[in-house]
Amino acid sequence: MRPLLEVDRLSKSYGDLPVLRDVAFHVDEGESLAILGPSGCGKSTLLRILLGLEGYDAGEVRGPVDRAGYLPQDALLFPWKTVVQNAELPLQIRGVDRKRRREEVASRLPSFGLAGFEDAYPHELSGGMRQRAGLLRAVVSGAAVLVLDEPFGALDTLTRHRLQDWLSGLMSELHRTMLFVTHDLEEAVVLADRVLVLSGRPAGVIGERGISLSREERSDRLSPLFYREKDGLLSMIRKGDER
Repeated sequence: MRPLLEVDRLSKSYGDLPVLRDVAFHVDEGESLAILGPSGCGKSTLLRILLGLEGYDAGEVRGPVDRAGYLPQDALLFPWKTVVQNAELPLQIRGVDRKRRREEVASRLPSFGLAGFEDAYPHELSGGMRQRAGLLRAVVSGAAVLVLDEPFGALDTLTRHRLQDWLSGLMSELHRTMLFVTHDLEEAVVLADRVLVLSGRPAGVIGERGISLSREERSDRLSPLFYREKDGLLSMIRKGDER
């Protein structure tokens, strides 16, 4: 696989506060890469830089992530628009006619668990459904890369597990590249082909670990195989803390 995104020795500070220090990694085309790190270490700042929403002090970013489909921690749906109207926005901005964009959205509603909620407004949806609607909008954009910023972090444990398993299946069907940040070890194991582990602020790369589990093995959070991957990530984090 060829690298779709390359980050080379990226550094960022806010005044005298260093946030990122010499961060370097790559994302291959078609893979799912998790960026795992403690809360407040600079993961969201890193994503905003990659999306072209923030500048940086040193280093280089090479790749098309500034044209990615983006899902932040809050889906940021327009409250006065229905599910369909929110989801079709990327197509509307591109000038796609109303009939074609409605057909595109309607064809994807069942796989996102939103069939029957076409005309619902965000306040009428559960938190998990709002996140699925936000992800639908990102997918409908047609972007080759999906960028997710702790998309399920605000949900209860049961809903979060269900959505992680759902997203794992969806990504296997879409064959898109996905880059997401999380501080949840289990989420990284369920969703990622490879996990990049960051230190506390200023964030630097501690190491990386490939996840070789099948989709079925990823969904069994109590299995020895799942625990092996989770413990491997935890050991890496602990070694980083000792540095």
